[in-house]
Amino acid sequence: MLKKSLVLIGVTAAFYLQAQDISVIRNSIDVYSNTPMTGSSKFNAMAGSNGALGGDATSLLTNPAGLGVAIAGDVSATLSITGNKNTSTLAGSSVNYNITKGNIGNAGGVATFQLMTESPWKFINLGASISTQSLENYVETGGNTNISIPKNLVDGSGNAVVGNLAYLGHAYNRYGTQTKFNLGVGANYNNSLYLGASINMHYVDLEQYDSANFGLDLDNTIYSFDKQYTPFSEKSNGFSATLGVIGKITNQLRLGASIESPTWWSMDRIYSDYYTGTDGLIYFDNFIEDRSFRSPMKATLSGAFVPTKNFAINVDYTLGLTKPKYKVQGDAESELNSFFGDSYKNLSEIRVGAEYRIKAFRLRGGYSYASSPFDAMTISSFSNSGVAGDNNYSDLILGARNTIGAGLGYDFGKFYVDAAYQNISSEYKNPFLSGNEVVKNGTVVSTGYYSGDFDVLTPTSAVSDVKNIRNNFFLTVGWKF
Repeated sequence: MLKKSLVLIGVTAAFYLQAQDISVIRNSIDVYSNTPMTGSSKFNAMAGSNGALGGDATSLLTNPAGLGVAIAGDVSATLSITGNKNTSTLAGSSVNYNITKGNIGNAGGVATFQLMTESPWKFINLGASISTQSLENYVETGGNTNISIPKNLVDGSGNAVVGNLAYLGHAYNRYGTQTKFNLGVGANYNNSLYLGASINMHYVDLEQYDSANFGLDLDNTIYSFDKQYTPFSEKSNGFSATLGVIGKITNQLRLGASIESPTWWSMDRIYSDYYTGTDGLIYFDNFIEDRSFRSPMKATLSGAFVPTKNFAINVDYTLGLTKPKYKVQGDAESELNSFFGDSYKNLSEIRVGAEYRIKAFRLRGGYSYASSPFDAMTISSFSNSGVAGDNNYSDLILGARNTIGAGLGYDFGKFYVDAAYQNISSEYKNPFLSGNEVVKNGTVVSTGYYSGDFDVLTPTSAVSDVKNIRNNFFLTVGWKF
């Protein structure tokens, strides 16, 4: 249900036209459908590929049956230092921005319980893991004065005039943290079949801003505008469950499979709603709404080849089985679900990782590729010369993601230390500026940009090219018992 802290003219635009807000679409996939995959340094160096290997708490991130592979207890903590660089290019001009964050990216452990019976069940193991990642993302795009939006205004004498607003710059800014806590059990049957299950709890706390600058030719004044419904903040909780199996086909070959249910999210949002009063002035108030969201169900197939005790290679393939879906509470959720039904492509990701041991030393590497989540789409957009027209884009809003991992470690016996590096890259088309005014159920609603003086409305987007590079470093300290 939609709740409000203040009452205005019926239901506000936020309830009906959130589907027009690009950030809602982006966060639905980038945040709520992609849970943290930050594990130990070993896991990260192998690009998250361990679905048929298992043996420690990071199995909970891919296949909980890997808990059953463990034959000794293990606890570890991982320091994560992440670097996030966005380069946004529009009309030949580029703006770079770097963010560096540090935190405890992962902590986890496995407790093993050997069954001293004649039964073929050898171990029942319990595991827990908590992963945390920063959601902070800042994309700044330079101006292009060729993009000009006409605006009907009233001058100081009360006369109607038409001004032109030249686009001078845009900034998208998201802060926050995403956390996933896994609790699971794994079993070892005759050292050849491993079964596992886990429950997964999710939490998101984010704030988001979307603003643009325009220059008005009537008085050569620069105005700053906020996108309708921003700034906003969200606090969300989710729940999912995972089942997995690993079979040892031969001493060298293992096959695995797991399935993770959708994550059922409950979202609470506080947002700003800008509106025109009866006196013709712009006002804004804060409102509260809640939503229910279901992320896609995922299945993972894995294979591992372990020819010797010193070398192992693993391949995981993850496929989305369903599409994102909001619980319908009004037109907004219906429009979002229609968009996902028409434009969303089911998740597809392949991960390959390997480890080589030289006595106590460990050398690791990995690669991952995740496909773009959306089909090509046609939208109205400005050219570099400022001409509006329909254009078709691939990788609109979000693009494909490539991950390269590398790492090393040293086993001291009871204690071990591992380090890893990841390079994650993606490129996508970044649409912004669009927002229009329509009448729904007799009420005028708008998704444009607002200042304290007037609004900016255009059905046409500016589209920049964004290249995102993430350079991440990890250090893990662990204890085996």
